[in-house]
Amino acid sequence: MVYITEEMVRGRAEHNECEIFSLEEVSLHQQDIEKIEHIDRWCRDLKILYLQNNLIPKIENLGRLKKLEYLNLALNNIEVIENLEGCESLQKLDLTVNFVGCLSSVESLQHNIHLTELFLVGNPSTEFEGYRQFVVASLPRLKFLDGIEISRSERIQASQGSEEVRRKVMEQEREYLKRRAREKEEAQRKAAGEERGNKERRPGSDGHWYTDINNTDSGKAENKENQEAEENINLMNSDLSEEQREREFWHTPCSFTPESRVEAHRHLEEKRKAKEKGKEKKKLKAPRTLITADGRVLNTNEPKLDFSLTEDEDNNTIILDLAVYRHMDTSLIDVDVQPTYARISVKGKIFQIVLPAEVKPDSSTAQRSQTTGHLVLTMPRVEGEIKVTKAATRPLQRCQTGNRSSSEDNKRNSSVPQRLEVDPSKHKAVDFANIVTKQASAKQGPLEMTRTVPPPTSGPRSSEEFVDDPDVPPLI
Repeated sequence: MVYITEEMVRGRAEHNECEIFSLEEVSLHQQDIEKIEHIDRWCRDLKILYLQNNLIPKIENLGRLKKLEYLNLALNNIEVIENLEGCESLQKLDLTVNFVGCLSSVESLQHNIHLTELFLVGNPSTEFEGYRQFVVASLPRLKFLDGIEISRSERIQASQGSEEVRRKVMEQEREYLKRRAREKEEAQRKAAGEERGNKERRPGSDGHWYTDINNTDSGKAENKENQEAEENINLMNSDLSEEQREREFWHTPCSFTPESRVEAHRHLEEKRKAKEKGKEKKKLKAPRTLITADGRVLNTNEPKLDFSLTEDEDNNTIILDLAVYRHMDTSLIDVDVQPTYARISVKGKIFQIVLPAEVKPDSSTAQRSQTTGHLVLTMPRVEGEIKVTKAATRPLQRCQTGNRSSSEDNKRNSSVPQRLEVDPSKHKAVDFANIVTKQASAKQGPLEMTRTVPPPTSGPRSSEEFVDDPDVPPLI
């Protein structure tokens, strides 16, 4: 049920700077209002009031509107014209397409001496015999009825046969009130039956009760399968039954009464709410799976950004370049680097990528370019390739003795390969390495033949032993 609230009235008073105490015109149409209230206290200076196309069943709480000139109550559920005696300035009253069956209630408008226009088109009372004559005779100051001007001759004829017309109208009115009472009883029974039907349909969507006879553990699996099958069937039946009920609701003939109008309105309202809920469910996206149940990380690019993932072999790092929007604030970016994947949140949208190798999250860095706005993640790998470095070779020292001390063995570097050495006195083969005792330096030329000079002997030398050497100068 919709009530008239101060916020509703103030929202319709924008043309009056949202002031309601001095408001002269307000439109509250198509608001599903079911009761008139508060307006006579909040808007005392009101002159024009639009309340058409609502669910108002009774005219009330308008007697304090002394300045009201035009009241529009078309397309409502009003059955009796009443409670308008206080509207002293009322000039026009519109009750088009209501349920005014008590035509004698028109006589209550005799107190509104300024009333000149009245609309009752679409009401049950307009079908009464002598309807127009009765209204014209009851309201002598009325100038227009249902948009048709009342001529002087018509007014004279209506006043001449007013007694007979009044008698016929009252008989038809009593018949209508009896029929209306039966319609109300039928509507009440129908509403009670629908409530019982709703209660009976609660156990199952198709209106049947289901009993679980498989109480043993052995029948639980079969019972679950049966329940799933029944649920699928029930969903199909519910869809079919809903379409069938919708068709029956609109194609079943019924009398045009305030109850049927309210029922149609309730039906449309429920359908609209169900449609809105369906739209909300569609709008609510299912949460994206970033890591599966078995621990497998998935690649995700919700912001739909361009990126590049490269490996720097020289620095043993993995570089991720994400093309973030250039003018976006850095506070809207959240970076989370894990050993096997990197996750970046850009304005609430997740970008996640699996890395080709395990990295060190603590040593990773995130930088943003000041020119392009790109986000660059530099992530060092945990285990990189071992680089071969050339170590300085040391000359091997030949052991002069057969034994080495243990201290020298400990000084050996583990990276230098150990070679087995043999005592040189044990060699049996010819040692070709020691054939030449003196190595030629880079400055010397080819090796020259040298002559061995025998050691000097004591005593005089004979002439036979003397050999003249041309290279040796003679002694003087």
